[in-house]
Amino acid sequence: MPRIFDNSQGSEKLHAALIQTLATAKRADFCVGYFNLRGWQLLAPAIETLTGEGEYPPVRLLIGMYRPPQEDIQKLFSFSQPDDLMDNQQLVRLRRKIVEDFRQQLMIGPPTNADEAGLRKLAQQMRAGKLVVKLFLPYPLHAKLYLTYHNNYNLPVNAFLGSSNLTFAGLSGQGELNTEVTDNPANAALVSWFNKHWNNTGCLDITAELIKVIEESWAREDLISPYEVYLKMAYHLAQEAIAGESGEFRLTRQIAQKLFDYQAAAVQIAAHHLNKRGGVLLGDVVGLGKTLMATALARIFQAEHGHNTLILCPKNLVRMWNEYRSDYELIADVIPFSLVQRRLPRCAVTAS
Repeated sequence: MPRIFDNSQGSEKLHAALIQTLATAKRADFCVGYFNLRGWQLLAPAIETLTGEGEYPPVRLLIGMYRPPQEDIQKLFSFSQPDDLMDNQQLVRLRRKIVEDFRQQLMIGPPTNADEAGLRKLAQQMRAGKLVVKLFLPYPLHAKLYLTYHNNYNLPVNAFLGSSNLTFAGLSGQGELNTEVTDNPANAALVSWFNKHWNNTGCLDITAELIKVIEESWAREDLISPYEVYLKMAYHLAQEAIAGESGEFRLTRQIAQKLFDYQAAAVQIAAHHLNKRGGVLLGDVVGLGKTLMATALARIFQAEHGHNTLILCPKNLVRMWNEYRSDYELIADVIPFSLVQRRLPRCAVTAS
C-alpha cells in the first residue's frame, strides 16, 4: 500500500521520506512549480551522497511556474515563425529578470546562520555539477514530482507525486497531500514525462544565474572588505544626492536669487529626504547660510503641499526668524524654547 504524506502533526513528512529514499539513490529528478533557494538546505546533505549516472548529473531540477513577460516568451518560442526567435539582447534581458526575481527571495526575512550555510552549500553543489536547474517556460507547469533512481532490480525508480513544492513549507510545513508511487510501469511513465519536459526546447538552464545570485548576496563565501562597504554606502548616498538635484522640487525665484549653488543643491537634496522620509537634518559650520536654506526648504513645502512651519529657536533669534518669515512670505509660527511648553499646544491647534 502506498504511503501518504500530508505534513500534518504526528504523520510522516515528505521531507523525511525523501531524505530516507535519497540515502540509497544514485541520482534524482525533481519537477516543482516553485523553488525557494533557502528551502534547498532541507535536502542538501542527502544530495552529497548522490553520484549521478552516465550523462545524468546527481540532481536535475525543473521549475515550472516562472512567468516571464508575455511578449518575450511569445518571441522566444514562436512556433509560427521559427526563424524569428529572441535575439541575444532579449535573452539577456530575460535572464536578468529571472535573476532579479530569485534575488528578491533573499531580500525577504532576516538572514540566519542556517540560511547562509544552506545557500553556500547550494552554490557549491551547482558549481560542482551536482545540481542542474532549468526553467520550463512554454506554459505554467504546476506539477510536483520527485523521482529517485536506485540500483534495485525490483524498484529501480521511486516516485513521490502530489502538491509539495521545493520550499520549507512544501516539504515539511503546511498541509500538503503526496503519495509514494511504487508501481514500476507507473514510475516508468513518470520518468518519460519528466524527460520529455526537461528536453523541451522551451527550457532555459539557469544554473549559472542562480550561482551568481548567491555569490552576490549576503550568503556569499568571500567576505566583503570595509572599503567595499564604504563604496556601497557612498554609491547609494550619491544616488540620493543625484535624485535630490534632479529638479524634483522648485525654489521660489526670490529665494533662488539669494542662494549660492552649493546652498541651492543642499536645499534640493534636503527636500528630497524630507519628502521621502518625513524628516531631514541641515548641518554646517557657522556662516554658510543654514537659516536661509531652512527658509527655502520650508517655502518649498508651503508652495508644493500647503504646509505651515513651526520654528523653535533661542529667544535671541526670534527677531531674526520673524524678519525671515516676513521677507520671504513664510507662513510660520516662531516660538522661543522658553515658551514651548506654554504655547506649543495652542499653536499646534491653531496650525491644524
